[in-house]
Amino acid sequence: MNIIVQKFGGTSVGSIERIRNCANLVKREVDAGNQVVVAVSAMSGETNRLLGLADEIDPASSPRERDMLASTGEQVSIALLVMALHKIGIDAISLTGPQAGIVTDGAYMKAHILEIDNTRVLKHLSQGKVVAVAGFQGLAKNSDEVTTLGRGASDTTAVALAASLSATRCDIYTDVDGVYAADPRIVPNAKKINRLSYEEMLEMASVGAKVLHTRSVQFAAKFSVPLQVRSSFEDIPGTFITKENEAMETTVVSAIVQNANEAKVTLSGIKDQPGTAAQIFGLLSERNINVDMIVQNVGTEGLADLSFTIDKSDVPRIKEIEERLKSIVNANELQIDKNIAKISAVGVGMKSHAGVASRMFRRLAERSINIRMISTSEIKISCVVDDEYTELAVRTLCDEFGLTEASEE
Repeated sequence: MNIIVQKFGGTSVGSIERIRNCANLVKREVDAGNQVVVAVSAMSGETNRLLGLADEIDPASSPRERDMLASTGEQVSIALLVMALHKIGIDAISLTGPQAGIVTDGAYMKAHILEIDNTRVLKHLSQGKVVAVAGFQGLAKNSDEVTTLGRGASDTTAVALAASLSATRCDIYTDVDGVYAADPRIVPNAKKINRLSYEEMLEMASVGAKVLHTRSVQFAAKFSVPLQVRSSFEDIPGTFITKENEAMETTVVSAIVQNANEAKVTLSGIKDQPGTAAQIFGLLSERNINVDMIVQNVGTEGLADLSFTIDKSDVPRIKEIEERLKSIVNANELQIDKNIAKISAVGVGMKSHAGVASRMFRRLAERSINIRMISTSEIKISCVVDDEYTELAVRTLCDEFGLTEASEE
């Protein structure tokens, strides 16, 4: 018997009516003879509401208590979903992340899954039950503390469960019917992508696409878990995410992704000598601040400037250590710019097609869009621009790389 993992996001369980709809989607798999495990997010807006309550008391409240609070949102969803399943005659049981055997490291609000003891889940499956697991949470190893995996990480819960259970596939249900070549809110006629490689989806997630949590794609790629991103509301095929094949390389650029949730940090007048960068990024690592793009200029008179981008949510922590950062490298100044956006072109076709960077930079220049930072990988080119040009840049590059559907006359 096949094991199918389904994941329902916040919008999919955003109301009692929608929870009933999810129950029917689960029933469809059960009726097809499959064993089903479901990972569920909190109801739409619930996590924001809970953390907003915490902020009203103390914006700098304990990370442990914030995790304890935030983890309750998913528990509401799984209980309601199981009640809806019982109502339509499906035997089911709800489990929190810790009850499902999800073990994490101890990093509150950004925990990573270390292992899953799936004994209890398998026992319930063998009894003919659907198992609904609270996403986004686990139990820290050796401390028995509840941790959360970061916003959007119910995807990661679902894929990790699928990998642990050797599931036939993992269906990620959301409010869109698949992955698009650009944000449809910016490019209404962006093409829907039928099939993506793990590598492409990972790059898209890492540069800001909101479709899947980055670590969920890493799990899927590592354990070869077939993924499908599909709609909770329409019964149509979604986007399949699988291993790369030769046909995928015929498309040079698969998607244009924007991310306006980063800030640029610049340290001016730092010592241009070995060990300087190690000191800076060592301190950031100690504070669990993730860095994305890094650019250092050529030093003059023994001094240089170093810029890097971080998530905007980490800006307060940068400010907390501003003086220490400046002092360890004798920096003259630390500047933070929140008015930036990262625009990325992603596609496995870049491996076998030259000239993508020149086309991208030329088209942005024609639109008078200045590029402030650049980073590349084998299948990705990212540029930092002023955030006022975000939508123009995305539309321009979609047009350049043919990522829109032809308009109907």
